[in-house]
Amino acid sequence: MRLDEPMARHTTLRLGGPADLWARPADPRALQLLLAACHARSIGVSFVGGGSNLLVRDAGIRGVVINLARMNRVWRPDPADPVRVDVEAGATTGRLLQHVTTWELGGLEFLGGVPGSVGGGLIMNAGTYLGEFTKVVTRVHSVHRDGRARTREHAECGFRYRGSDLPPDEIVVGAELRCWPRPRAEIEADVAGLRERRRQREPSGVANNGSTFKNPPGDFAGRIIESVGLKGTRIGAAVVSPVHANWLVVERPGPGVPEARAADLLALIDLVRERVRTETGIQLELEVKIAGEAV
Repeated sequence: MRLDEPMARHTTLRLGGPADLWARPADPRALQLLLAACHARSIGVSFVGGGSNLLVRDAGIRGVVINLARMNRVWRPDPADPVRVDVEAGATTGRLLQHVTTWELGGLEFLGGVPGSVGGGLIMNAGTYLGEFTKVVTRVHSVHRDGRARTREHAECGFRYRGSDLPPDEIVVGAELRCWPRPRAEIEADVAGLRERRRQREPSGVANNGSTFKNPPGDFAGRIIESVGLKGTRIGAAVVSPVHANWLVVERPGPGVPEARAADLLALIDLVRERVRTETGIQLELEVKIAGEAV
């Protein structure tokens, strides 16, 4: 546990004020005890994964912020069922993909384009054109804020495009997945193709959280934002990327670029949404999650 931990250390945007208390439990039992203690004392609790889809406001987050990075096992629990894979929520998507590739199991190739942790990926049903978590998940394990454990079958999770019905008052601690046999060379070819596509189409060298807005049905948020002339629009260090308009990025401080603030990126998000709504009638929905308090 650490007091007054800067959240800028734990998000890919490198933004955000401090968490009152930052906690990394080592196992599910430690997590349950921590949650039960917070619940008994009416202490607020927040959950943060790999920070790849999170914007924390400049005043930070009150209460306890829990991160499951130490709970990161990936294993096959049943030798008689080699296509079943169990994973803890704190495992990175890269770690999970590495394991299943070694085991020559298909179904998770889409993770080559998805950063962050498995827990966050499950909650938002993360994916790419190669697939989504809903394709492989059979059960999801979680712990309620009062410390009670819960397991949901796939049908109870309500997976949908970049979302799910997994309750916000629970923390996802792991999942059971069902993959299928596939030669390693085929898996690696698909992953390499996905990564090359992302390299060519997406910004690099700037702090970002990937796509800022969800794609509206039958269209692409990036195309819409570009169509209203917002590529390159700047507020402070926050910029609508000139490479991909659905990536609102944060530039490093330097000549003509001030110190980055979450408030600037939030203002840019509001500007983009209002311009798109005014000129096209489309209401863009955020993909990035926003947490914490404003200064």
